Amino acid sequence: MLRFARNDEDFLLTFLIALVFGAASAFAFEPFALWPLMPLAFAGLCELIERAASLRRALLLGWGFSVGQFCVGLNWIATAFTFQAAMPAWLGWIAVVLLSFYLAAFMMLAAGLAWKFGRNSRLALVLALAGGWAICEYLRGTMFTGFAWNPVGVALVDTPWRATSATIGTYGLSLLVVLGGGTLWLSARGERWPALSTALVLALLLALPRPFIPARPGAPPNIQSRPSAIRIVQPNIAQEDKWREGLAEEAFERLARLSEGSVPEPRLLFWPEVAIPEPFQFLGPDQRPLATPLPAIPRAVQSIRPGDLLLTGAYSLVADRGGRIVANTNSVYALGAGGAVLGRYDKAHLVPYGEYLPMRPILSAIGLSQLAPGQGDTANGPGPRTLALPDGWGKVGLQICYEIIFSGEVVDRANRPDFIFNPSNDAWFGRWGPPQHLAQARLRAAEEGLPVIRSTPTGISALIDARGDLIASLPWRQTGVIDGHLPLPAAHLTSFARLGNIIPLGLAFLLLFAAIALARGPRYRQT
Repeated sequence: MLRFARNDEDFLLTFLIALVFGAASAFAFEPFALWPLMPLAFAGLCELIERAASLRRALLLGWGFSVGQFCVGLNWIATAFTFQAAMPAWLGWIAVVLLSFYLAAFMMLAAGLAWKFGRNSRLALVLALAGGWAICEYLRGTMFTGFAWNPVGVALVDTPWRATSATIGTYGLSLLVVLGGGTLWLSARGERWPALSTALVLALLLALPRPFIPARPGAPPNIQSRPSAIRIVQPNIAQEDKWREGLAEEAFERLARLSEGSVPEPRLLFWPEVAIPEPFQFLGPDQRPLATPLPAIPRAVQSIRPGDLLLTGAYSLVADRGGRIVANTNSVYALGAGGAVLGRYDKAHLVPYGEYLPMRPILSAIGLSQLAPGQGDTANGPGPRTLALPDGWGKVGLQICYEIIFSGEVVDRANRPDFIFNPSNDAWFGRWGPPQHLAQARLRAAEEGLPVIRSTPTGISALIDARGDLIASLPWRQTGVIDGHLPLPAAHLTSFARLGNIIPLGLAFLLLFAAIALARGPRYRQT
């Protein structure tokens, strides 16, 4: 193993090595999906933490590792700035680095815990790092609006371990990744019994039961009798064209053409986030419609047949009491033939700096603006909502774009849906963002035991079953449709669907308590 002196010059080298380990680990995420790099990187981090001469240095090593991981993994954020004329494109890379600095501040706490409790027990170091990492990921995904993109467990989306997320959730998968890396490190260090202990824990977690997904012919009569033909539409509208003059007419025609079909049975059609760049309704301060629908709604439903239903992303304008437009909504509309509005969902978890500008008076004064165009900030909705669809289609849960990344926060647990619709616009995010977004949507499906349907303007649109398996998808920058049948939910609630993040956080604290117990055992010496 590597050996490092403890003077400042050699610590700088050690810090740079931590940065490189973190940067290399980002290639475990999509689009490369080299998942073994993630546990290998954590094995290296364990070694660096053990070699740290002080708590401060251990914290810095954890911070540097995470900065490297975030700067590489979140590089797609810089692409979004290339579509924003109000701000220079180079500002995007500054945003990536500053965001990485901030997010890494959460993760360095796990490295500090590992050093604190692992000074005389390598097993305690591994347990503290694994438990602390899962807790810190939960905190960065929930505090100050949260940014839950790319927890390290997402690297396991295409491995057999994905199925365990139905019990332990994504943060539990992150715990497994770090524990796996720690097991490799313990083995390399000749710690035979500790390595066997952690390997046994990994094997037990892998053996957790999987949810049962019934086939449609064997489904209960009330489900079997539902219509099931669906079409997911991907019109291939690039972000640089999204708001150009004349695009609305072209978008209507393209969506209508792609929505045509010859199957005789009723269909459920899915269009992407803000599929039509025209407002659907005027809303009052309470976000209730002020008048009859604008022309966009009747035009949208011209493309659907009698018996079909349309779920489409759209936006509406919000007026104040004086009638002045002050905001907009990012919404999903459920539309029936004839233009009947069967329901509306407004996005609740908005993207800071993307859909609203924090501290607007100050930041706008220095030339900053939100990335998404609109009149004022986007008005947020009340949170996860389930819409009951007519004609036997069941209940749909709605999560718009970014909302799908928040583990444990994607369904209304008091009114559980049969499937989730996740319209998204990933056209901002180059080649790295869309596959990462899809991977996180697949984990939400596996956690909740619910199918997830994604429709995007330029990819990656997808049909995902309740195990998180990819039934069909449309690649980036391709025009097309996905025809299929609505997958069924799991026959029973998954453990995660029942208890949410209580399970992974409970496991994480259990590992921390075990680390503390080992640290206070006979081998522990206060230094």
